[in-house]
Amino acid sequence: MFQATPTDNGALPKRLADFSTLPEALDYAARGETGFNFYTARGKLTAVLPFSELSAQAKTAAHHILGSGVNPGDRVALLAETAPAFLIAFFACQYAGAIPVPMPTPVAFGRRDSYVGQIRNQITSSDAVMVIAPSDFLPFVKEAADHLDLLMVGNLDDLISQPTKPALSPGGPSDLCYIQYSSGSTRFPKGVAVTHTNLMANCAAMNKAVGNAPGERGVSWLPFYHDMGLVGFMIGCLTSQTTVDYLPTEEFARRPLTWLRIISENSGTMSYSPSFGYELCARRFGSASATAPDLDLSSWRIAGIGGEMIKPKVMQAFAEVFTPHGFSEPAFNASYGLAECVVGVCFSAPGTGMILDHISKQELGDNHIAVPVADDETGIGRTFVACGLVIEGHTVEIRDDDSKVLADREVGKVFVSGPSIMQGYYGDPDATAECIIDGWLDTGDLGYFLGDQLVIVGRAKDMMIVNGRNYWPQDIEWTVEHMDGMRSGDAAAFTLERDDGSEQPTILVQCRPSDPESRNKILANVRARVQGQVGLACDVVLVPPRTLPKTSSGKLARGKAKAGFLSGEIEPFPASAWRRLVE
Repeated sequence: MFQATPTDNGALPKRLADFSTLPEALDYAARGETGFNFYTARGKLTAVLPFSELSAQAKTAAHHILGSGVNPGDRVALLAETAPAFLIAFFACQYAGAIPVPMPTPVAFGRRDSYVGQIRNQITSSDAVMVIAPSDFLPFVKEAADHLDLLMVGNLDDLISQPTKPALSPGGPSDLCYIQYSSGSTRFPKGVAVTHTNLMANCAAMNKAVGNAPGERGVSWLPFYHDMGLVGFMIGCLTSQTTVDYLPTEEFARRPLTWLRIISENSGTMSYSPSFGYELCARRFGSASATAPDLDLSSWRIAGIGGEMIKPKVMQAFAEVFTPHGFSEPAFNASYGLAECVVGVCFSAPGTGMILDHISKQELGDNHIAVPVADDETGIGRTFVACGLVIEGHTVEIRDDDSKVLADREVGKVFVSGPSIMQGYYGDPDATAECIIDGWLDTGDLGYFLGDQLVIVGRAKDMMIVNGRNYWPQDIEWTVEHMDGMRSGDAAAFTLERDDGSEQPTILVQCRPSDPESRNKILANVRARVQGQVGLACDVVLVPPRTLPKTSSGKLARGKAKAGFLSGEIEPFPASAWRRLVE
């Protein structure tokens, strides 16, 4: 019978990523008792991987990596399943001086051909020389790697059967540590190149920001192929010698309450999720109140929110449902980050909860200023959640299109500088030059400062400009998602170019009813609600459930939804059902 690794680490002093390289961090963590634990969808412990065992197994595998013909600096693609084998292979690459490239698992995609094309592009764009994947997924990987000249395509056991080479060659501080593909990378994937120095700077700053101290225990369902899961709740915890309990990503949507049960039973103190995860838990708990688990969430000190625009009403609803079960609303910890800065840029101070700012929609759209208005439910304002303070050693500026630094409450592009900024997009100097300017990272996000708090309002590239006015697609999507019968992720808003060059605002809406009368009612209600709440006349297109694509972190992939609709990959319900309302 397995016994999970402990929360406390005995006599080993806690260090917050003050190491020069990731192998050095693992060697130190291996001197203690903490580690990683793996649970099923029903909360059964199935595997335990203390940091000491991870280090030993990774070093053994590293000898086989080198013996198979991989040289230090070569890229090794790894299918990032939430399992010990991925972690062993990832750290084997570290000890061998190879550069791991985590890739998504098939469960993140709906169609086989789309998935195979995705990982083939990542293998080729990273110049990987080897692919390691779980046995269940090898057919997908072998199809993707067909006709590629690779040293090996197999699982961890296949790697261990390779010859060995005696001397390990871990990389130095300035060497690449891994390549992280950003969310939604498809036809033109962008691999974020991160050095050991970049990684340690971010891990140290993040751990300090959330007040990581002895006695912390993480719980996560976030995927290892996404920066929040890979760094936030794997590498970041290892570099602070923090035990983590994992629930498989693919099981979370089916049994989200297992996440909360593990926190409750193991006295978890830190766990993160995008807003939709909290929404799913609150909805599932309410619908299964008779069979819902008995929870004690009083240990949950850092309830992090990240990975997408934060939805305050969703979070408040979660707090309302789970406060009777020990949850503390001040535990909410809003954050902001992106893979190009390893993962973290801003974190709220622990124990402060959500800081809300209600501002004028008109002033935001017309003048790019965050003007406070009363939260009076009249629809003239929009509520944003402050994403916290900039992490130690880093600087954030808000700039206009002429690179002028803006003042408090002036909305512009978010630029970041500091030791966590990536080296660039691997093998893509043009894309790198577009986003790193004089050492500053252009995040592509829009925001403003509220005192020393950063507030994110959207993506510059997602902005909808209609008749000279700016609209944020999130406004439209939130309006639709809060209608009766709708859920988070049910709507994708964007503009389509008309024949005359003007922009036509369009909404794809996932529709569950099958009868024409119900569908026509949804069409009319969505169009009227958006017109009334946002002041925008939109084409409304109904699409089948589970049609709208998501990124690896579970948020809406708006760009992919638009591309899929234009290409015909996303097929609406019969055209006559919606054209009557838009012609």
